[in-house]
Amino acid sequence: MAISKEGSLLQAPSDQKYSALERATTSYIPHETYTLEKEKHYQQQYSDLYFLRLTKLKPPVERIAEDAWDGFQIAGETVQRVERVLDVRQGNLCWVVGTIYIDMPLKPNILDDISKDHWISAPLPRQKYLSPEGEDLIMLEDESGRLRLIGAPLSSEMLVTGCIIAVMGTENANGDFEVVDIKVPDLPPQPDRWLTSEMPAEKKVKDEDDDMDIDKPTPVSNGKKIAIVSGLGFSGTNAEHSLELNLLTEFLLGDALDPTSQESISQIARLIIAGNSIALDPEAVSHDTTSNARKTVHKKYGYDSSAYNPTPTAHLDNFLTGLLPSIPVTLIPGATDPANVSLPQQPIHQAMFPQSRVYGASPLQEGESKQPAWFDTVTNPWDGEIEGWKVLGTGGQNVDDVFKYVESEDRLGMMEAMCRWRCCAPTAPDTLWSYPFQDDDPFVLNSCPHLFFVGSQPKFDTAMIQGPDGQAVRLIAVPRFADTGEIVLVDSETLETSVVRIAIS
Repeated sequence: MAISKEGSLLQAPSDQKYSALERATTSYIPHETYTLEKEKHYQQQYSDLYFLRLTKLKPPVERIAEDAWDGFQIAGETVQRVERVLDVRQGNLCWVVGTIYIDMPLKPNILDDISKDHWISAPLPRQKYLSPEGEDLIMLEDESGRLRLIGAPLSSEMLVTGCIIAVMGTENANGDFEVVDIKVPDLPPQPDRWLTSEMPAEKKVKDEDDDMDIDKPTPVSNGKKIAIVSGLGFSGTNAEHSLELNLLTEFLLGDALDPTSQESISQIARLIIAGNSIALDPEAVSHDTTSNARKTVHKKYGYDSSAYNPTPTAHLDNFLTGLLPSIPVTLIPGATDPANVSLPQQPIHQAMFPQSRVYGASPLQEGESKQPAWFDTVTNPWDGEIEGWKVLGTGGQNVDDVFKYVESEDRLGMMEAMCRWRCCAPTAPDTLWSYPFQDDDPFVLNSCPHLFFVGSQPKFDTAMIQGPDGQAVRLIAVPRFADTGEIVLVDSETLETSVVRIAIS
């Protein structure tokens, strides 16, 4: 029997009683808005996607423009509505709705893809598509034709290819449309919390009581948190930040923490991994390109199975396996993850996770409805509901592509613009690969999210934006963990955010 002795490492067992901590739980309902059918076809034209987008967003833009410009006059002339771009007449003050197209000489073109197929040295990817000589042309187009836009308002409004807007102005002698004002669809209607789908019974009773009060109290934090991390960057060795990843695991599990901190960590009810869990391996890419001269069979897209390295995926699987017994995980793919390249990216196949997939969804039997899985591999973009809030998240490709169109460095401003354009991937399919939808454009936001986050951004940033009808959206730019060591915590009741930084000093 051990004998307690002051100043000795050998101590007798303590009689102190410790309370058992349980992980907090939240309501979680994933949607399948961006899930594609198993049989996908790519023979159809991509132009239909723009017409679908214009058809869906033209009515709300027209309502906003009509309310703003009804009876507006310049030099005694009243502005008139024009149905089509080709109906614009020189000298007439009018407004028209269409799709923005920006003709940019520095944008990628098919010749770059041909050079890659023939193993010619392709140009390095550009940080921006903007032309320093001012050669970019802004066009407004619809099913009838295209019209070039000019004017001072264009410089102050964030515009990219694919967004739907209304412009008011007049056509000059050169055939260009001089813009006086611009209107965008703005935020779509936003459902009330817990009303996006079936409300839990206990919340229904509580909200019925709340409806009796004229002024509802401001939400107060209940302590529950949602953790969002992005850009874990698992590589072949992970020597650069393996210790940070281990500390991240210990933080989420509450290991090696004092009881007070453990109680706080137990309130993290779900982990969302927002893209780029696997790091891009430049050595494998160079191996593909340099060794092709010795191959007799041409490899499509330069893929060589001998260059595949399964180690990063195994590291990710081990990381998830350590977390899943304690905390549910939602996994969103990113640009460097083993998923299809074009948006919407489909869930990473569970075969990539031989250990973690036991926590995933079981195969459905006939007559069964799909239930949320503890380990939920989802699409990119992804939308769902957490604690009654409508949530929309992406792996970051949509913001990264918009960034190349504009001079601004404000990532939150780009996220806000997407919400006000009512489109979470406006540059698809022009410069952002996407599936050629024929019946509907899923990138159009039919309802306004309460929380919109984007992964793999250079730094953390957040803001709350407001809509004309009382909509409120929490925007979060989630930084790359491999670069910053930061993980974002979101309060499930107030949507306030905090950041935890894991660093090795």
